[in-house]
Amino acid sequence: MKDRKNPALGNKAMRFFYGTVTGRVLMQAMLKSGTPRLMAAYMNSRLSKPMVRRYIRKHDIPMDDFAGQKYRNFASFFTRMKDCPIEDSDPRHLISPCDGLLSAFPVEENGSFAIKSSYYRLCDLVNDEELAERYRGGLCLIFRLRASDYHRYAFVADGYIGENHYIEGQLHSVQPIACETYPVYRLNRRCWHLLETDEFGSMVQIEVGAMAVGGIVTELENARFRRGQEMGHFELCGSTIVLLIEKNRIELRPELLQALSTTPEIPVSRGMWIAESVRERIVQ
Repeated sequence: MKDRKNPALGNKAMRFFYGTVTGRVLMQAMLKSGTPRLMAAYMNSRLSKPMVRRYIRKHDIPMDDFAGQKYRNFASFFTRMKDCPIEDSDPRHLISPCDGLLSAFPVEENGSFAIKSSYYRLCDLVNDEELAERYRGGLCLIFRLRASDYHRYAFVADGYIGENHYIEGQLHSVQPIACETYPVYRLNRRCWHLLETDEFGSMVQIEVGAMAVGGIVTELENARFRRGQEMGHFELCGSTIVLLIEKNRIELRPELLQALSTTPEIPVSRGMWIAESVRERIVQ
């Protein structure tokens, strides 16, 4: 029996909405109603400006990098910008696209993998079965952005981005308790892209919208990109980035693998070196 009182599963409201029958019924009713649109309208209005200071205090967000910035509403605060230099210059090093919590899941040869209590197929995440075939036996990296994280994300390597594919969906929370209750990464609104990288072969990156609005803004399409370049941002509330990587392309850093052997998620920061290319070892 799952421990619904574990703080790691979410706050009190999330435990109600996803841990009780009544809460799940209410959540479905809210998602089908105009509640998300009303929330978006409020957060984009000047009425939401007092939320900014409370949000910073509640989530203990360091604001030194944003000194002097003014916010007309909560939405403008959430999409705030700062300089994000990439200190690691080795192109063989895969970097984290964002701040957040990292988890890693092997993709079985049949194209399925498990996240929490939900099982997924590769084609559940991207609506292209032929493309999904490339990632059998590969690796699925998930970066869950928390309320306190910077919600802009960067390219993980040098390469070329194809078309942006938007898939309409629901707006469930991405907190662990929601992922245990619903196959969130298949149900939620998302945008996916094929990234043909110079060092790591082809990858699929998927941005998953979450509770409230789920807005996803991507800066580039059908263009070259460079490692660490701004790729896009989320609008309002928590979100997730999923990376699908082909078999025998990368190895996670040993210290990260060790940490993930004892806990399901570990903190990472945008631009942090998280994995290394194994291409040269395969060639040898």
